[in-house]
Amino acid sequence: MLRILHSLPRTHKFLLLPVATMVTVLGAEKIVSSLQDVQRENQSPDTVFIPLAPDARPGLPSLNLDRSPVADAIEIASQALDATREHVPISRLSPTEVVDLSFVESASASGEAADNADMPAATSEPAFMAVTDEQATFDDGALHMAIVVGTISSGMLDLDQDTQVVAGATSYDDVSEQELDLFAEGPIILEEEIAASDAFVPEWQTYTVKQGDTFAILAQNRLGLGYREVLNMLESIDEPRVLTHWPAGKRFEYQLDAQGKLLTLRMMINARSGLLIEREQDAFEVAAIERSGEPTQRLFAGTVSGSFARSAQSTGLNSTEVAELANVLEKKLDFRRDTRRGDRFQVLIESDIIDGETLDSRVLAVQYEGERMDLTVVRNTEDNNFYTPDGQSLDPAFSRYPFDGRYRLSSNFNPNRKHPVTGRVSPHKGTDFAMPIGSPVQSPAGGRVEKVGNHPLAGRYLVVRHDNGYKTRYLHLSKPLVKRGDRVEMNQRIALSGNTGRSTGPHLHYEVLVNDSQVDAMKVALPENQSLEGDRLMAFKGEAEPILAVLESGETGTVVASTGAAEDDDG
Repeated sequence: MLRILHSLPRTHKFLLLPVATMVTVLGAEKIVSSLQDVQRENQSPDTVFIPLAPDARPGLPSLNLDRSPVADAIEIASQALDATREHVPISRLSPTEVVDLSFVESASASGEAADNADMPAATSEPAFMAVTDEQATFDDGALHMAIVVGTISSGMLDLDQDTQVVAGATSYDDVSEQELDLFAEGPIILEEEIAASDAFVPEWQTYTVKQGDTFAILAQNRLGLGYREVLNMLESIDEPRVLTHWPAGKRFEYQLDAQGKLLTLRMMINARSGLLIEREQDAFEVAAIERSGEPTQRLFAGTVSGSFARSAQSTGLNSTEVAELANVLEKKLDFRRDTRRGDRFQVLIESDIIDGETLDSRVLAVQYEGERMDLTVVRNTEDNNFYTPDGQSLDPAFSRYPFDGRYRLSSNFNPNRKHPVTGRVSPHKGTDFAMPIGSPVQSPAGGRVEKVGNHPLAGRYLVVRHDNGYKTRYLHLSKPLVKRGDRVEMNQRIALSGNTGRSTGPHLHYEVLVNDSQVDAMKVALPENQSLEGDRLMAFKGEAEPILAVLESGETGTVVASTGAAEDDDG
């Protein structure tokens, strides 16, 4: 047996060890060999059937030139030399599996009893049984056949498609038509397929304008726009200067498509408003951006020292907030005559905080404690007007002045005035205000326009009859803004002041008529204020209660803090 083993090629010796058992029996129809693949990981054991020649006998198979299946197997096995690249000591190899054996109960269908006399008779023992080391006795033919079968079944040889050595070859995987279609154009590379199937997602990018940047150059170099596209975009915007005259340091955000062309441009004009420009095929759609801030309430407190405006600014109020405060108080308070040094006041301001910036400040409540007047008013969110805590309106039903702002009273109402040249009595039945030509004139109350005309002495003029029966006249106008029969509301612009007719300079001649007789507009009793009643009064009191509590506390600074926008403005 050792001579046979030494005579075998090195590859055959290498393949001998994975075979656990091999037994040949006279008259056997097949040999079963289940081996573990020693080359390929995770390959399941295979069962290989090799038919034997009808005249096969125990011992070494004949190596004659007859091209029997066994001879073909031996020839292919000798090619295993190429499968081994380096010497592997037999001591490092070990059997990987013990294989059950199958026996047949009869030796041969031809009944050759003489040839089978030396073989044990068939018994009724089980067809499969485990083989231990004590039972494993092999003759030389069995060893050689194990090498042949092991070489083929282990997959170490690449068989040609036309070689028919292994019987019963098959596959067990069902491949559908859809799966075949996937590979119609070649193998699938997973990474490429995933990348190809992912939809393009544009990312927001930010650019800060530098000194010398122009929109046309940035649009071409960074936004992928051509000259015609830039012009189309500018035509889509109401104010193109927003893009063409941006200052250094201005930031904008944009998105590009897969080809590097502009999809979306977003730019804030200020902290609250901005523009959103989106591409729609060959055009651009422009939408306005409006950001809402976090409302924050702050209480300011101060004492009058000198002018009221400067005293208010010293508390930390900005110029816009001081102007609104003065506009609220001047309807009840004459700052020249009624304010005194040492008078105390408190102002509750509500503002929107966006990115740390204070925007759209509005007065919520004012408390004034003075030597000549005490006044507390609260804004009513229903109509945006101010009322005292008991619901009395701060805005009269009839305004004292037919304009906003302050203008010098150049000539009072005086029925006994004398002409400076003739010395005769020449009554002045109106009140003159020195106003630049084109200054807006407002209706002091609701009513209807009764006359609009032009007179050699009065110049352009108009007359309004108000709902309470009062009448007002406006002379020396440069331009009426309403026509006869128009309905006008309180504080509505109705004309522009001028210097038409017989006049010594630009001014507005204003008259108030009661029962069609001129009266002193600065002294006449005006209609009562419009007060809140019923459910409106109850709703206002409920709204004013927490605001009045803040005024009573006197704790200046932030009253209602918002996230990231707290500030301390002590007065």
